[in-house]
Amino acid sequence: MHRKPLAAGVLIAIIVVAVQALLVPLFAAPAANLAPHDLPVAVAGPPALTVQLEAAHPGAFAVHPVADATAADAAIKDRDVYGAILVTPAGPEVHIASAASPTVAALLTQAAAGLGPQVPVRDVVPFDADDARGAGFAGGFLPLAITSLLAGVLVFLLVRRRAARLLALLSYAVLAGFSVAAVQQGWLDILPGGYFAVAAAVGLFALAVSAAMTGLAAVLDRGGLGLGALVIFLVGNALAGIAAAPELLPQPWGELGQWLPIGAGASLLRSVAYFDGGGAAFAVAVLSAYAIGGLLLTLIGRRGLAPADATAAPQHSDDRPDLVPAA
Repeated sequence: MHRKPLAAGVLIAIIVVAVQALLVPLFAAPAANLAPHDLPVAVAGPPALTVQLEAAHPGAFAVHPVADATAADAAIKDRDVYGAILVTPAGPEVHIASAASPTVAALLTQAAAGLGPQVPVRDVVPFDADDARGAGFAGGFLPLAITSLLAGVLVFLLVRRRAARLLALLSYAVLAGFSVAAVQQGWLDILPGGYFAVAAAVGLFALAVSAAMTGLAAVLDRGGLGLGALVIFLVGNALAGIAAAPELLPQPWGELGQWLPIGAGASLLRSVAYFDGGGAAFAVAVLSAYAIGGLLLTLIGRRGLAPADATAAPQHSDDRPDLVPAA
């Protein structure tokens, strides 16, 4: 009599433990195996310096030869490279951009010690003074991703008409952009850059996540909600490399993370806030694809959840013992 509920409970436990076993390495493995893989670095100096760097760290760096320190700093600010190793008449020096990745900046700073004693290290693009280690930047992005995912789910569940869903998604993106930019710049004062540029970057990310969730649910019903939460949030967050860098994650997972909204959104906001939009084109293209695709799926999808299938036939009065007439 109670075998089916007991079996269902055991099956749920097995499924949850299996998912847990997959999620733990998904989050832990990239963090535990951080190492540079073709990390773009500018080098200005004799060819022997490039040979020495590649021999000491095979496969770690993608070397971009530049003429001098000015060209190296320009490449850093355009986000073509993470830093530069230079040989000048005064001796070797290293240029970093902690705003691009504090982890990479620390890695290059350590590499400077191998060039000789007291090699100067110059931070070309530092983090904001009120967020010197970038913890506020990384920590502030996760709540935005969660609320954007939740907004997409709620729009699908609570708004029935397709036109109203589009309006709700666009309204959420605009409001999220302006409010998050106001909080991080005006209240917390941890994010530099132009207010409207930062608001536009945040708004595009918010629209990409929320529209993708609503669109997937409109087309795939409950399966769309699960797929969106799994791919966009769980996998996307694990592979985003927000606090590190995509090139430090095991490949191809680091590169894959930049094709998902969270990785692209963090890259776009970093570019807009600290690099005057340098290196933002790819992230804008990725987020625009999710936003437009999500809106199109919302237009062609269903209006609400499909009714659940009945699991048991209705009982008649003569099937229930308590309604059988007494003899």
